[in-house]
Amino acid sequence: LRPLAALLKKWDYAAAQRVDHFIAISTEIQHRIKTFYDRDSVIIYPPVDTARFQPAPTHDDYFLVVSRLIPYKRIDLAVEAATRLGLPLKIAGKGRDIDKLRAAAGPTVEFLGYVPDDALPDLMARCQAFLFPGLEDFGITPVQAQAAGRPVIAYGGGGALDTVIPGKTGVLFSDMTVDSLAVAMANFDADSFDSAAIRAHAAQFDASIFNRAITAYVETAWEKQKAQQEGTQARRKS
Repeated sequence: LRPLAALLKKWDYAAAQRVDHFIAISTEIQHRIKTFYDRDSVIIYPPVDTARFQPAPTHDDYFLVVSRLIPYKRIDLAVEAATRLGLPLKIAGKGRDIDKLRAAAGPTVEFLGYVPDDALPDLMARCQAFLFPGLEDFGITPVQAQAAGRPVIAYGGGGALDTVIPGKTGVLFSDMTVDSLAVAMANFDADSFDSAAIRAHAAQFDASIFNRAITAYVETAWEKQKAQQEGTQARRKS
């Protein structure tokens, strides 16, 4: 397959050079666009409906995961860390890893299965912290948790680097291992975070911000494109 893969890479690179504008959803994606296509891009974060989520007056002691239960999400790290530490963990979501995760889970880990959208805001607002152990291009759920005023414990890579501010809106752990996550959870102090400041940070990712940014960018790009076309036509006529 190597010769075929090499041809596909060349075709993909050539196709990317015909793109007029690139918009990246995070710094990580912007870096990939530059690395693989040698093209510049602008970052416009994906829209998050932050209005659905509001801080609660108090929080409970459980950690929370909301995710599809599939391998690359690395929910196994959260399950094993919570089991090792004997800390309460609630997991909302379904997926093919459910049996494997249940087998690794101790008595403090609770699997909620599918949770309706209207039940998520309260579940997030009452957690001690939201866990985000995988590597994602952006990650909507950590922003939702922050909109609910809750800090996030996330792997320090990918989109989390754009959405989680260490010491202010959460904690970043450095290695994608059970040991690294367990240390972050064991040392975590939920009461050291200001829920109002966390929610204020999440507001910059609101859908209204996205709508304004994407509209302005497209309008500006379109006007530049028209100006270039008109200039080209004028030169041909002359």
